Amino acid sequence: MNIEQLEYIIKVAETRSISTASESLHISQAGISMAITSLEKELGIKIFKRSRLGTIPTEEGMDIIQKAYEVMSKLEEMKDSAQAHSDTIEKELRLSSTQGLFLTVLPKSLALFKKKYPEVRIVIDEKGGKEIIHDVLQNKIDIGLLNMPKENPKEDELEFCKLMEAKVVVTVGRNSPLAGKKSITPQELQDQTLVFYNGPNMKAYLDDFFAKYGELDVLFLTNNTEVIKKTVAEGLAITLSYEIGINSDPYYLSGELVPIPLTNFHHDLMELGYVRSKKQHFSKAVKEFIKCLEVYTTTLKY
Repeated sequence: MNIEQLEYIIKVAETRSISTASESLHISQAGISMAITSLEKELGIKIFKRSRLGTIPTEEGMDIIQKAYEVMSKLEEMKDSAQAHSDTIEKELRLSSTQGLFLTVLPKSLALFKKKYPEVRIVIDEKGGKEIIHDVLQNKIDIGLLNMPKENPKEDELEFCKLMEAKVVVTVGRNSPLAGKKSITPQELQDQTLVFYNGPNMKAYLDDFFAKYGELDVLFLTNNTEVIKKTVAEGLAITLSYEIGINSDPYYLSGELVPIPLTNFHHDLMELGYVRSKKQHFSKAVKEFIKCLEVYTTTLKY
């Protein structure tokens, strides 16, 4: 028995496919199959069985795979202990984030992290919550930033941690007739022209809104936040925004954009946080980045 065999059975169990595991590990399918067969002979049990659903662990195999996870976790703990003494850190940090966090919390948190660890290469994608959870499960990313799901999927495999809460606000231009209002109801949006960020979270929000209050007059959707801000500042439309980051945005600080609370809508508050895999190594780079997230999001709460 060797470490590579344990890595192979873990990856095949996660992907339910020897071919997919082969691509992920950059090992030939034949090499993985031979390694698993050798381990099965050594242990005297069948670890996997073939089915129409893929390469599925047997009942005995599930127990072996769980122990393989434990062994690999202990090995990573040994590496962590060595790193603590050598003060080294992984050279790459892989992240995905939903739109709300990508545009607000992430830049400042990364700036804090890079100031401390400039040698770490950071790879970032903007994705929807479901895609982020999938990528964490497939070990494509180290950590994902997202709107916290109401029910945590795969609690035995995933760790969800809340960082902060944020409200949805209506943003209007300084010369808008709405600029002096203390709050706005969903019904009052019916008579307005709106622009929106073209992201999965906002689309889900709009679907929820449309289902309850009917369609809105949408001028356009775009991934360019600067265009949205200019359009609203010029009085051509209004938009919905998350309150996070407003206190440091030049448009809001100058008074060109005015945030107004949205009331009487059940979907006016969201929890923001991160998700990581319990089965993957909790690296020093991830731990240090989480510290930066916590430091920055704490400043946004007050």
